[in-house]
Amino acid sequence: MKRLIQRGLMFGNLIRVDSPALIERYNRALKGLAGKQTKLKEFHIDVSGFSPEIGEELDDPLYLNPNGCNRQFIILTVDQKTAPLLNAMFSTSRGILRQFIADNEAKLFALTAHDAVAGELMDSVYDVSAPARLFDIRKFRIEADTTQSHVKNARLLAEKIDQFQSEENAWFDDDLIAEMIELARETGDVTRVPVDLGVQTFEQANFWTAHFGGVYVFRDVDSPAAIVSGDKDRLDTLPPGKVLDTTQPNRLASFLGKNNLVEPVVRERGGNGADILRQKMEFILVDAATSAGIDLGDMSSRTLRQVAQRLGAGLPAAFHGLAAMVRWAEAGGPWPRIDSRHPAYFYTLRARPDHPDRDLINQLLAELAPMDFRQLFICHKQLFYASYATWPDEKREFVAEFLHRDYMANKAGARDALFGGSDRGLKVPEIPRRRTRDEMIDIVGPWGSVGGR
Repeated sequence: MKRLIQRGLMFGNLIRVDSPALIERYNRALKGLAGKQTKLKEFHIDVSGFSPEIGEELDDPLYLNPNGCNRQFIILTVDQKTAPLLNAMFSTSRGILRQFIADNEAKLFALTAHDAVAGELMDSVYDVSAPARLFDIRKFRIEADTTQSHVKNARLLAEKIDQFQSEENAWFDDDLIAEMIELARETGDVTRVPVDLGVQTFEQANFWTAHFGGVYVFRDVDSPAAIVSGDKDRLDTLPPGKVLDTTQPNRLASFLGKNNLVEPVVRERGGNGADILRQKMEFILVDAATSAGIDLGDMSSRTLRQVAQRLGAGLPAAFHGLAAMVRWAEAGGPWPRIDSRHPAYFYTLRARPDHPDRDLINQLLAELAPMDFRQLFICHKQLFYASYATWPDEKREFVAEFLHRDYMANKAGARDALFGGSDRGLKVPEIPRRRTRDEMIDIVGPWGSVGGR
């Protein structure tokens, strides 16, 4: 994993904590939530305040997520909203935390100037020991406060202010006035700077969970279903209702089509859809070549074409299917018959860009088209990291370098072109090859060499 870490593809965008004051605040919050503390003088945290270094120190990667549900969080700075969520057990957790921080940014900025804010994503389910419990998860509530109860005291002060303003003779109530003054010393002027975070509720209709080896739950669609990663028969008990698994391509294709969740990458001749499919072909080729022990040389497009010729009949069927689709889009070839029985089928699809669960659908498609390592990295990082650890070393080097130079150069642009429905005629770059210094002339953009930048 060292290649990924060095290139910012793993543990990237974490927030560094090395101030004694911040570490003290973190420890107060951690003590209140989990009864633990860290002795580290420096560590990094994600959007929830989880630190991989502290997880290793405590030998507990779930120290802020007991039982894998009702995730606890510690906020030291509003900058955490840009950080990833590590060890995510539910696909919606990061979005909920980011929205909570964004909705309360001004209040959290004021609170974290003096203390850490700690809280929990609460649900009525406190364990997910059986798959059926997943369908009981519908809403999350967030309640949060500082370690010194600034929010609780602010609410109490606000109540006393209302009492002072509404009751007759309150001006003569010395005890009430003394209590207000004492609370104000802790909270400040809540009439001018409100710090009450309230209680926020977030829906969780369709989601993925890492529990039970991975399960997708689609409730808010016309034809609801649960989709199990791998063979569903491996589970002792199944969730209620319709249950599919990722070994059933025909039934999955029917589910996606019936609920109008996907669209083809190539919808018409021309545009950049064919370029995207061609690059998927190169990803598949790299997988086949490295699995067969074939040297990729300088990894240039020319060398990869030679590798494809060497593989010949050994090329995967998915490669041939995408090649037929590209010929139709670019050279006017016959329309290829690629249905759900064809290994290339899920490589030709993406989620409808206007669907509210676009990211979840693209995560499922990434699992169904695992040789497209770029989509796997973008949409399903946990599966990407697990798969990366099993790949031949040459493929790991290729993947790490490609993602570093292609995706990380312009993440927003790449996502928009791949999943956003944008068709701006952007060109897909050549597969990165091992270049000499003299060859590094142009700056490589997200879809190819772009001169004059």
